[in-house]
Amino acid sequence: MDSSLSRLSARLSARLLLCLASGLGLLAHGAAWAGAQVEEPLADSVRTALSAAIGRSAPALSFADDTQQQQCERWALALEAGLFKRKPDELVRREFLTTVCYEARRAGLEPSLVLGLVQVESGFRKYAISSVGARGYMQVMPFWSRSIGNGDASSLFHMQTNLRFGCVILRHYLDIERGNLFLALGRYNGSRGRAEYPNMVTAAWRGWKAADGLLAGTRVAEAAPAQHR
Repeated sequence: MDSSLSRLSARLSARLLLCLASGLGLLAHGAAWAGAQVEEPLADSVRTALSAAIGRSAPALSFADDTQQQQCERWALALEAGLFKRKPDELVRREFLTTVCYEARRAGLEPSLVLGLVQVESGFRKYAISSVGARGYMQVMPFWSRSIGNGDASSLFHMQTNLRFGCVILRHYLDIERGNLFLALGRYNGSRGRAEYPNMVTAAWRGWKAADGLLAGTRVAEAAPAQHR
């Protein structure tokens, strides 16, 4: 690891520890955040597009080129220290972060935003289940597997499958809300129009953003602090 990357990792560790200690007390109690998201009717064309984005077989990393892969690997390396307590196994930690980067960018999202959402939704717990049945890292509701997947809700506990569903769904909600992240996050959580959940995700997002300089390409604009609406 070069000296600049080492300094970046140290700064990230300090910021992440502060964020985890002050902003997310619910995770200390092992809670899963998923709210009252309900199944909404989808037009046939939308269902077809979302199904194509998910794919019918287990997903795999397939980077467009070596540069994209190297960027995601460097991004993952820079953020590893912040996940050490949650994922002490180095290979598991590296695979998780690299996959977050891959699936987020595949869906046109900032990886740090997805990481912030995972932090709030599940506390980085692969097998988290909410009181309403949402599953895995991104707390995906089982109806999505039936609606746009292969119908096997147990697959939502597979790391990359869960991340793919979550990223595709969030991208779908961003498109519906015309890029309004506050409303898209609320819709994702089933609390559209209320500020608590979007504010928590954007606060967690800021804790991971220091590594974004290692990535090139289109970014999702950060939402302004949400107000009660």
